[in-house]
Amino acid sequence: MAWQLHYTSARNGPTGRAGFQFVAETPGLPDGVRAGVTPHLSYRPPPGAPLSPDGGELDLFPVALLYDRVGGRPLLLRCRYLGRDYSGRYGNFFGHAVVADPGELEGVRPAELWHSPVWADAPAEGGDLPEVDELAPGEAFAPEALAEWLADTASFGTDGTGGAEGADGPGGAGSQAGGAYGMLARLVDAVAGVLARGHGRVVLVGPDDELIARWIAVVSYSLPVAAAARLSFVTYSADPGGAAQRLVGTTPDVWASAGQHAASDAFFTDSWTSTREAPPGRFARTVAACWRDLDFAGLDALGELAMLDARAGAGTGGGAEAGPGRDAGLDGAAALLALCRDGASVAGAEEDAAAGLLTRHGTAIPEWVWRDLAPGVPSMGFDLAVAVRDRARAAGAADVAGVCALRATALALTDQSARERLERAGPWSVPPGELAPETSAAVAAAGDVAVVAAIAAVAERAGAPASPADVTAAAAARARRGAADVPAAFRACPEGARDALLDRFLDGRARAAGEDRSAALTAAACEVLYEHAARLREAPAVALEVLAAVGRRRRDRRVAVTGELLALDATPSELDPAFGRVWEDPPTAAECLDLLDAHAASLAGHPALAALPSRTFTRLAARIAPPEETSGGDALSEAATLRLAARVGAVLPGGRAGRDATAVRAYTDAITAERPEGAARALGTLIGTAGTSPRLVDAAFTAAARRLCRRPPRFRADLLGAATPTVRTRLGARWTGELPGRARAGRSPLRGAEIEQRNDLVEVVLRLRARGVTEPALAAWARSAVTRWLSARQLDAHFSGDPDLRAALKDLLAETRGGR
Repeated sequence: MAWQLHYTSARNGPTGRAGFQFVAETPGLPDGVRAGVTPHLSYRPPPGAPLSPDGGELDLFPVALLYDRVGGRPLLLRCRYLGRDYSGRYGNFFGHAVVADPGELEGVRPAELWHSPVWADAPAEGGDLPEVDELAPGEAFAPEALAEWLADTASFGTDGTGGAEGADGPGGAGSQAGGAYGMLARLVDAVAGVLARGHGRVVLVGPDDELIARWIAVVSYSLPVAAAARLSFVTYSADPGGAAQRLVGTTPDVWASAGQHAASDAFFTDSWTSTREAPPGRFARTVAACWRDLDFAGLDALGELAMLDARAGAGTGGGAEAGPGRDAGLDGAAALLALCRDGASVAGAEEDAAAGLLTRHGTAIPEWVWRDLAPGVPSMGFDLAVAVRDRARAAGAADVAGVCALRATALALTDQSARERLERAGPWSVPPGELAPETSAAVAAAGDVAVVAAIAAVAERAGAPASPADVTAAAAARARRGAADVPAAFRACPEGARDALLDRFLDGRARAAGEDRSAALTAAACEVLYEHAARLREAPAVALEVLAAVGRRRRDRRVAVTGELLALDATPSELDPAFGRVWEDPPTAAECLDLLDAHAASLAGHPALAALPSRTFTRLAARIAPPEETSGGDALSEAATLRLAARVGAVLPGGRAGRDATAVRAYTDAITAERPEGAARALGTLIGTAGTSPRLVDAAFTAAARRLCRRPPRFRADLLGAATPTVRTRLGARWTGELPGRARAGRSPLRGAEIEQRNDLVEVVLRLRARGVTEPALAAWARSAVTRWLSARQLDAHFSGDPDLRAALKDLLAETRGGR
């Protein structure tokens, strides 16, 4: 569970005294929690902030979101400046604290709660606050959203004029290298160092607290779970040099006047620069690359490896420092991941750190590490190859152990020191004269094609090339078993054997079970196989997987992939799941038109395809911007959408898509109608066509009502008069819903634009009454709007130039007052 506390300056709080105090809290607060929270409750505006801010300026003051721990419990505290207190003095602020049981934040990074709905903007009036059932994060700080923001930031630069990563890539040498991703690498490196040391802080300096919160969230996702839980932070502090948190945000004017610049590493969000001179380590560079490549699986894998030492009680990553304030365990995890993922070159201290991680946790190393380490064996140094060999053998990963033995043996051919250590390493040593037979055996025992190619390269460099026939046969056998990387298989096989290899691979995959088949069909494999679409048709089961994967990943190929799928010898029940994957993201109107032009005759027979026009219409309707937001546009009434609706009506007239196309045309007719009667008929068609998608109807009707609400009152009244009762009721509800809150509730006084909206809608009601037509809810609103003295005077003055409307208003007033 989680408890809440509200803190501010009050005239008369729960204790009866005046001044800063807790004014509300959750009953049953554990002992010591209130006292533990109190030291964190402070807020001092930046020196450049207005001394006497008005209401509009208060929103410009930075918000301080703090995460720390109180008595072993997570503390989340949000402080915002309120300006004046009860006595009229400036300096008041509102602190909202949430103290949770340790398990409440499981699976949630505290920084995700920046936009959480749990936060109140003002203190509660009552004394008791409810328990917090769920610490719900805000969607804006989900990893995918943060990755998009980072990419946009890197693309356009801090000043919005365009920017690019430095030549060294993320985290290149030098305090200013690498752009946004370079700053991320340096920032993660600095924070990891502070956590490893257990003291110090890192400061984020920027004019925008939202940007600082985003950077903190990205850092939180970049660290192992245990380290992120220990990363205390605050998004704004007026005293960064004295803050108790590890990651502290502040403003440029605070930083300029702090006088403690040398005490902490500082990072500037508006220029991507920092005071940190040390280049980032491999862990930080790997993190930045994962964010740049949207590689969340890489971040997860890196965190899993880095957690090994944390679970064993060795701190953030374990091991000795690998550089200035750096944890060798984290760099070892990153080096090990690099070897697992792409065989990257790892040497020196990083290779020693990876070997140390394996040595410390051999039995706890995840199984996928042994599976994925093989491609990195050709780049391993002797000591790492020996360490991997020993631990892999103990873990039962015989393939990896054998490849490492071959690597160590090959190194011994050219390195006397390695040969001496190999001879002392145990019974698996191989004299140089026997390397060729050992190479053949290792090639035959390799776990996948990438390992086959790696072993062949090692043997070639050692002066005992593997037999081409052995390599080709092994590659083909691995392909049939399903553990193949098809591009690597093509590289390993002689050019003349590639067609046969492809045929054997397709045959083996066609015979495999669904899960085994999918495991072998990686993205790279599917790209290679897609280039041989004609051969794919001979193995429909494999073709379904390959085409679905390619179409899902490449939007520009979706129409062509759909044609390839339709050409397969497969039933609709087999094809529809593949179509669903290809078109998981609904098509644009233009893309849907291309699909209809290419495959119109086939759509009706495949539900997943027949539903695409409806999904396109519904998505466009949901994205219609309100009329005042001109930049959003109205894609539902654009020419491409109307062409699509006409085409769908011709091709799929009797299905859901055809009915939805009718609704789209009715929406456009309604918002473009020159006469009220035409708009009324179109709206009736829009909501009266049975079997139309409810979401489309609701979104389109709402958008149409908003646009028609901007028409003159006379037009709107005639529209209501000509409409069916159902349309009239829904329009009335939408138009009153468009009013500002005070006008909608019939309260006053109102501001200029609010008065105009109220006056127009009252005029609509009066003109409708003159026609002898009423809409009960709208009429009830009008009566509530005219009963107040000020409203009646304003409306009387507004209609003074129209005797008929003025008389109708008086009649309405008389009826309303008489009904009291």
